[in-house]
Amino acid sequence: MLRFINLPHIFLTCFRTVEPLEYYRRFLKENCRPDGRELGEFRTTTVNIGSISTADGSALVKLGNTTVICGIKAEFAAPPTDAPDKGYVVPNVDLPPLCSSRFRSGPPGEEAQVASQFIADVIENSQIIQKEDLCISTGKLSWVLYCDIICLDYDGNILDACTFALLAALKNVQLPEVTINEETGLAEVNLKKKSYLNIRTNPVATSFAVFDDTLLIVDPTGEEEHLATGTLTVVMDEEGKLCCLHKPGGSGLTGAKLQDCMSRAVTRHKEVKKLMDEVIKSMKPK
Repeated sequence: MLRFINLPHIFLTCFRTVEPLEYYRRFLKENCRPDGRELGEFRTTTVNIGSISTADGSALVKLGNTTVICGIKAEFAAPPTDAPDKGYVVPNVDLPPLCSSRFRSGPPGEEAQVASQFIADVIENSQIIQKEDLCISTGKLSWVLYCDIICLDYDGNILDACTFALLAALKNVQLPEVTINEETGLAEVNLKKKSYLNIRTNPVATSFAVFDDTLLIVDPTGEEEHLATGTLTVVMDEEGKLCCLHKPGGSGLTGAKLQDCMSRAVTRHKEVKKLMDEVIKSMKPK
C-alpha cells in the first residue's frame, strides 16, 4: 500500500504538480502507475477501420486517450526513373495544435518529422508492401499511396498508434483495375473491379519508457514520456523478426533489458494482430 494513499486529494494534486517525478517514483516502487496500470500493462486499445468514406483506405486507432486517424489516397504517377517497375508509399504524420497544447501551428515540428521518418523506416524495413506491387505499367504508370496520419488527441506513445493505424488503413485499401490503352496510351480504370493490397507483413510497434535509467514501463502516457530518462520503440512482424528499433538518445539499456523489450514486443504483436483480425472479420458481409 502506498504511504500517501490516505492523504487528502488536494495534497496529492499539489505533490504531483510540485514533485511529479517523486510522485511517480512512489507508485513505481509498488510496481504500479498513477493511472492504475501495472508496469507492463497497455492501455485499452481500439481500432475502427473504414472511418473516412472519401479515402481509399482509413482507420482510427485509440490507445488510451491517444487517438490517431490514418487516411490513404491512391493517385497515378510516373514510376521513378531509377526503378521503373515500382510505385510509391508516401507517409506523413501531422501533430496539430488540436491534439495538444505542446504543438504549434505552422511547418511540421521536430516530433512530427521524427514520427514521419519512423513510419517511412517501418514501411521500408518491414516490406509491408512491395513497391513492385504498385506498378501498373513498367516505365509508364504506377500507384502512389499518400498515407496521412493525423493525431486527434495526444497522450503519449504516438509511434505505436501511428504504426497500428497505418497497417489497419492499408488493409482497408482497394485499388481499381487499371489497364493502358495501347492505341491512345491512356489509362483506363475499371471501378467495378477492385482488389485489396497485398500486405506482405504485419509490423506492430511496442514502446517503452525508462525511469531512473533502469525501470521499464510499456505504453507510456505523455506525462510518463516527459519524466522518463529514455524511450525505446521496437517494431516486430508476425514471424518475430525485428523490423525497426527506435531509440532517440536517453538512458542506455543492457542486452538483457533489450531482449526483454523484444520479448514483450512479440507478445504485444499477437494481441494487436488478434484485435485487428477480429475487427476485419466483423466487417465482412455474412
